[in-house]
Amino acid sequence: MKRRTLKVLALGLIASVSIGVFTGCYKKNDDKKIGMVVSTLNNPFFVSMKEGAEQKAKELGYDLVVLDSQNDPAKERSNVEDLVQLGVTAVLINPTDSDAVETAVKVANNKNVPVITLDRQSNGGEVACHIASDNIKGGQMAAEFALDKLKNKDNILVAEIQGIPGASATRDRGKGFHDILDEKSNIKFVSSQAADFDRQKGLQVMENIIQATPEFDIVFAHNDEMALGAAKALKTVNKDVIIIGFDGNDDAKEAVDKGDMTATVAQQPDLIGSLGVEVSHNIRSGKNVQKQVAADLKIYTKDN
Repeated sequence: MKRRTLKVLALGLIASVSIGVFTGCYKKNDDKKIGMVVSTLNNPFFVSMKEGAEQKAKELGYDLVVLDSQNDPAKERSNVEDLVQLGVTAVLINPTDSDAVETAVKVANNKNVPVITLDRQSNGGEVACHIASDNIKGGQMAAEFALDKLKNKDNILVAEIQGIPGASATRDRGKGFHDILDEKSNIKFVSSQAADFDRQKGLQVMENIIQATPEFDIVFAHNDEMALGAAKALKTVNKDVIIIGFDGNDDAKEAVDKGDMTATVAQQPDLIGSLGVEVSHNIRSGKNVQKQVAADLKIYTKDN
């Protein structure tokens, strides 16, 4: 009899735990909890984005749960699954890759959890809002800045260091840059290689470019981390060229101030993170939100 009583109690406990997990996934009106999945926290830009989100979440009274995907799409999906199980009211996601993130987005879609993408888009799934700088416009700004610096030069040679292949930021920044330069008859691209938004890889790619094509006038890197790596490689061989990065992180601004880089297209990652939380709050409050929200950009140079 005692064994039977214990068995019934155990079954009751299992049932109550199961119900708790189930309702936790869907109890969105009472829980002020937002999930944030970041492609990597080994990058100052995304750390700033996280900090901006944390500050806005605190201001609006939300708990923010931040998970790092470490640039791994499989971990990204697992992170979203974990957040959905926690019962978050929305998922902010900075994709590792615009194609690969589709499976993670659909995990949230299947549980009716709104998804807001940050900085990089998703090429599939249902996204409530995408928040980013206008990367195409930023690429155009970089190209126009370089042309202005070399307006008296007849033939201009350009090296481009690309981000992660497949990421929307890679595609859009490159597109904006090429939109301006491809139509110029005096411009020639001597190299376009990927360095995955990574500083060390940026250094290695720049070393390879210097070895293979020693003559060039402009280096445009799709983010500051790669630009900083490129700047280090160029400094080693005392090569003086225009180096333009993209993001406006603190290390890059310091490098610009010291003259190691020429400029960076400055984003406001903290604002992107903050806007993500604000949009999540508006969705939870039943307000209509725009499908696209743009954050301002500017060219940061030594003069400013």
